[in-house]
Amino acid sequence: MATAVEQYGIGLDGVVNARELGGYRIGDKVIVKDTFLRTGRLDQAQSSAGVLAEKYRLLYIVDFRMSEEQESMPDIEVPGCMHIALPVLEKADMDKPDPEVVKVVSDPGSTPLDRFNTIYEKGFINNTLYVDFLCKERGKKAYRGFFEAVKSLAAEEGRSLLWHCTDGKDRTGLASMLLLSALGASRETIIEDYMMTNIFNGSKLAETKRQAEESGFSDEKTGVYLFMAGGVIRDFMEHAIDTLEERYGSVRGYLSEELDVSEGDCLDLGDRFLRDADTDEA
Repeated sequence: MATAVEQYGIGLDGVVNARELGGYRIGDKVIVKDTFLRTGRLDQAQSSAGVLAEKYRLLYIVDFRMSEEQESMPDIEVPGCMHIALPVLEKADMDKPDPEVVKVVSDPGSTPLDRFNTIYEKGFINNTLYVDFLCKERGKKAYRGFFEAVKSLAAEEGRSLLWHCTDGKDRTGLASMLLLSALGASRETIIEDYMMTNIFNGSKLAETKRQAEESGFSDEKTGVYLFMAGGVIRDFMEHAIDTLEERYGSVRGYLSEELDVSEGDCLDLGDRFLRDADTDEA
């Protein structure tokens, strides 16, 4: 049986967490291959530009990073591809920094562990993070723009769309959750896709986990430590989905009410991007 990396990985040099949604089963259908690509940052992917242009015939790159990140680490240029900047979050949206955190972070004598312990004790990393991304105006605008690109892609045969942030897990993971929901995927499939980050970033996270064990962290604290190092926490995505269901009735209710993605749009996307599971085209 093929591993997750073999089945969903797209093998882009210089890119972390590079994979696709193609091959996920939705009822008796599957998502078409080589069409929906999700990754981490692309500024070190110069050697992969040709692959994206020729193999995937990339039409759009949707960049969810903050403007500052985009300017300091610009995406590679891919021939025939349009770059769409859709920041989910900007520094101006963030709360005023806690003085204690600023002191520790700016102290040249503090270690990464010191900085993490301070951030963790303040409770800054918790399961409301994704809800904020989805429900604040900038996030809604970004994900609305993402679906505009998806709808546009539907009119282009044989082209692909790539979306990314920095590690390809949070802002990117939410876009994947929304797209999979629009296509009719089960919660199990959505969570499987989200948690796959821990597999694709496994070698990096192994050292982080060792450090957590040596420091005597609890399971909960270890999870947050891994999250900050490039991992994901199941509860974060579960809570985001639960919140959308509570507020909008379903994820599709959120798509319709906030992102202008109607039920008819979802059906059209399914007709365009799903194939019978037993066909060679899937």
